[in-house]
Amino acid sequence: MADTTGATNAAAADRIDPRRLVAFLAMVFGMFMAILDIQIVSASLTEIQAGLAASSNEITWVQTAYLIAEVVMIPLSGLLSRALGTRVLFAISAAGFAAASLMCGLSNSIDEMIVWRAIQGFIGGGMIPTVFASAYLIFPRSRMSMITPLIGLVATLAPTIGPTVGGYLTNALSWHWLFFINVIPGIAVTIAALALIDFDEPDYSLFDSFDWMGLLFMAGFLGGLEYVLEEGPRNDWFGDDTVLLLAWVSGLSAIAFFTRVLTARTPIVDLSSFNNRNFAVGSLFSFVLGIGLYGLTYIYPVYLAQIRGYDALMIGETMFVSGLAMFLTAPIAGRLSTIVDKRLMLMTGFLSFAVGTWWMTFLTTDWDFYELLWPQIFRGVGLMLSIIPINDIALGTLPPERMKNASGLFNLMRNLGGAVGLAGLTTVLNDRTDLHLARLHEAITWSRPAAMETLNALTQRFQQFGSDAHDMALKQLMLITHRQGVVMAFSDVFLLLTALFAALALASVLVKKPAAPAGAAAH
Repeated sequence: MADTTGATNAAAADRIDPRRLVAFLAMVFGMFMAILDIQIVSASLTEIQAGLAASSNEITWVQTAYLIAEVVMIPLSGLLSRALGTRVLFAISAAGFAAASLMCGLSNSIDEMIVWRAIQGFIGGGMIPTVFASAYLIFPRSRMSMITPLIGLVATLAPTIGPTVGGYLTNALSWHWLFFINVIPGIAVTIAALALIDFDEPDYSLFDSFDWMGLLFMAGFLGGLEYVLEEGPRNDWFGDDTVLLLAWVSGLSAIAFFTRVLTARTPIVDLSSFNNRNFAVGSLFSFVLGIGLYGLTYIYPVYLAQIRGYDALMIGETMFVSGLAMFLTAPIAGRLSTIVDKRLMLMTGFLSFAVGTWWMTFLTTDWDFYELLWPQIFRGVGLMLSIIPINDIALGTLPPERMKNASGLFNLMRNLGGAVGLAGLTTVLNDRTDLHLARLHEAITWSRPAAMETLNALTQRFQQFGSDAHDMALKQLMLITHRQGVVMAFSDVFLLLTALFAALALASVLVKKPAAPAGAAAH
């Protein structure tokens, strides 16, 4: 009888409530929209710029405004989720995201677009960490091998397929539909959240001691940092007055923010989760994973556009390989997480990613879909094998009462990693391009037979177009040289990423084997 009772209790503990599962799937879809909206727009900025008659400097704010607002909301979401409850916060986030998306699509000027994109980013940012926290709060640990791959797939797949979806929508309809596509799903997610979410209860008393000064300092710190990282590579970093000013704002706000967090009775963000070694290491890995995830989502399209001359749709179709590799790897990775040491999975994932970037160091001006196929497969498999153990290592050992704050910090680290990665990789790409061009120009002289043969061949080809064939040939030779210099710089960037992820693979052995979380029995 005792055995029968024990088996019944175990089965009940492992059971997933269908109502909560449906609610969670709706939340995951909301998170998918919020993450997708970053890259879906980036692929079509040229079309948006033309539609709004914006300058090249103004159009970058369509992305920057969203990212700055989102990066402030993500860590704030922990406190708001405890104060308002998951149900209310997620419903407000989904409804606000849908409304802001509608207004973005209806915008007639760049100023309107920037305002609504900031609102969209701020409100949408509340959905992402809430999903991560809810997964570890409502599902039994024995079922996480099913849930974690779903979260990891969405977190990595959404930014990867963004260019594909954006290219299709812009070509088939117009740039307005990049935003209109969020409206109906946003309404559906809002209704599902209000009807189905019952994970926790709100604690409105937290608003009585809400730290407004802490929020102001956090906004200055993270918002200023995001601006510097976004605009620095485009504007000569601290040679630009605005970038320099925002760097000072971010630095001074950071000092005030950390002072406030350590002294306030109810801090705007609780940093105590970093006392947990696995959470700290997992967050560091998440930071570096953000560099690889968002960095290559940026680098690949730049190569395909500048060197191969692809449009947004062609870029999306080429990059879809990584997304497909992630999708197919997700169930395998989920199963492996239950039978293989997560540290081994982490090492394998980082090494797979490193193999993909190392392969790209052999890049030439002629690489096309099939040459990029295997590097993208290794990248997709590596991301999927990495994100699942990183989530479990960072969040799987924390007690439930610390989960909401920790989830915000964990997701913030990935986003900051993406911002730092984009800024760093762009700077390296620009600097190495200048270096390689200088060396190539030094090598191409009148005394170099290969250079003269190429120039003569080009001159003969252009003679049919008129008497200025020699000048046309010189210009073409310079274009060829510039393209080669850019490709060499791309190879350097991929080599840098290879070294980074190979080092992470070695560092993964330092992670403590995840133990059962405190309070796990509560599930």
